[in-house]
Amino acid sequence: MPRKVLLLEPNYKNKYPPMGLMKLATYFRSRGDKVRFFKGDMRDLAVELLFEEFWTEAYDITIGEYTNLMRQHIKTGKLALLNDIPEFVGKQGLRNARARYKAGDYPKFDIVGITTLFTFYWKETIETINTAKKFVSKEGRIIVGGIASTILPNEIEKATGIKPYINDRGGAMLDRPGQLDSDSEVIIDELPLDYSILEEIDYKYPASNAYFGYMTRGCVNRCYFCAVPRLEPKYCQRISIEGQIEQTIQRFGAQKDLLLLDNNVFASRSFGQIIDEIKKLGFGVGAMYNPPNEYTIAIENVRNDYNAKVYTRKMIKFYDSVSVKLSEAEQGEFYNSREKLGILYVDTATAKSVLAFDQTFAPLYEKHIFSKLSTSRGRARYVDFNQGVDAQLMTDEKMKKLAEANIRPLRIAFDHWGVDPQKSNSRPMREIYEDAVKLAAKYGIRNLSNYLLYNTDDDIPDELYLRLQMNINLCEDLKVNIYSFPMKYHPIDDPDYFDNRNFIGAAWNRKFIRAIQAVLNSTHGKIGRGKSFFEAAFGKTLEQFHEILLMPEAFIIERYKFDHKAYEAYLANGGTKKLKVEDVERYGDMTDEWRRKLSALNPEQKKRAERIIHDNIFTDETISTGDSAVNDVLQYYRIKRFEENSELLAED
Repeated sequence: MPRKVLLLEPNYKNKYPPMGLMKLATYFRSRGDKVRFFKGDMRDLAVELLFEEFWTEAYDITIGEYTNLMRQHIKTGKLALLNDIPEFVGKQGLRNARARYKAGDYPKFDIVGITTLFTFYWKETIETINTAKKFVSKEGRIIVGGIASTILPNEIEKATGIKPYINDRGGAMLDRPGQLDSDSEVIIDELPLDYSILEEIDYKYPASNAYFGYMTRGCVNRCYFCAVPRLEPKYCQRISIEGQIEQTIQRFGAQKDLLLLDNNVFASRSFGQIIDEIKKLGFGVGAMYNPPNEYTIAIENVRNDYNAKVYTRKMIKFYDSVSVKLSEAEQGEFYNSREKLGILYVDTATAKSVLAFDQTFAPLYEKHIFSKLSTSRGRARYVDFNQGVDAQLMTDEKMKKLAEANIRPLRIAFDHWGVDPQKSNSRPMREIYEDAVKLAAKYGIRNLSNYLLYNTDDDIPDELYLRLQMNINLCEDLKVNIYSFPMKYHPIDDPDYFDNRNFIGAAWNRKFIRAIQAVLNSTHGKIGRGKSFFEAAFGKTLEQFHEILLMPEAFIIERYKFDHKAYEAYLANGGTKKLKVEDVERYGDMTDEWRRKLSALNPEQKKRAERIIHDNIFTDETISTGDSAVNDVLQYYRIKRFEENSELLAED
């Protein structure tokens, strides 16, 4: 008998779709189980499930436009909503669904699988696991896996009573047969991803239209700040993804890019073969992409009963997208045809009805939508080793081979300025990194990106500045583009810090961290090429950088408003952002005032002020030091930034 399976991703923001759940969806569906995926407010899931149970009995093609009112009644219990719905047989069933929602009596599943991501999403993760208990049958089971549950299994179990799934080597992979069902010979980790589950949710992952996968697993390094050795304990030299991609194309159509999450591909003895396979898959230099016909893919999945429900619902979006492109007369005929078949609304559409409409609709979609998407040349497609490559393992031969793939960007980790603290006999990392960038430029790779770890006990703020500055200089010297992504270190399994973002490195303090994040807030978390922009953001010299670290947060975020000299320089360099004249006149000298008052403090006063500034807590009590000169300086830290509705600073 088919099992009912619910796959859950906690309601946090993340860039990549949940590959583990996508593989589980493929696995369970291949066994004939009924699979459902959800990401969002769990109360909304409860409403939807209760509505669907009710609608199965009360289905009425004539009231499809009122189904969202029915959902609202289940959630809120408002009787006025029922008055807006025409009389129909199932109103008592709707009231029953409301009563069940209120009582927490939700539809049940045989298996509930929950993925976990980073530990700083601890609250959302624990809430999801505990709420999921309401959705599992008495005989059912909850499976918890993923990054956080592998790193902190005991803490997850203590907080939820659910023992996370970890394989017998301590890792998170389902890389052996029979790990979930003893009668299965399938290796789940080798299965293709089920992209259909992404159609079930409203959340849109920033990384999309790509094949996701691994061609190696693990890493030969054992960096103290990295979780990879625990997640993937054994280094795997090569994993072929050709079969997975072929199956993906057959079921879901070709994807534009290839996003590989390998943690250290340069360590593989099969690196050359990996690049050859990437080229064979259509990602060699100059690779181009034309999108597949999404409607054709969807209707075939309906016809083959592959997650037919989600693709049947997707048809309504296709119909609506074509309808607005028809003439007025055509729209009327189109509407009438849909009305007869009950495919005006998502909840009245059935697999049978959309299949009956296929012959009419397919040519319309081809003419009005798909033909406009296709071009003779296509769009460039790229491969991205998203976790970065190891500059310490880079050679001329490897870079030459890598350049045969259409890689963009090439990501290189730049975690240290000096010697790697774990490799005391190695060259300074700045030299290794610089050589790697020069090699990339030599072989025509001109778009690069890197990750810059900061806030560890081994680095100091000056080294972050110097690494950023080096990238700016390399861009100018080599005529390349490098985007830098500073990444704040966080000890993911420290009992004092795993569920918060409060860790501060030995040479750092809370104010310095906030200052870096204030700068990154205006650059959307990345630093690109452009010397003048970098110098405006971080300072022309280390001395200016030190000043920015101490500067009041409002002055950093809205620098031009509080510094008229900076604003004039910005306009002189072609800047276009216009500020109100009265604001510039009223506030434009405040940065200079703060700077003068801070400089006027004697060494003892400055030391006292900096202790308070470093703590970054500016209450009435903390800024009342008994010294008026110090107090005058600290008052500037109480100024709120003007753009109260602007995007919040990045997380601590």
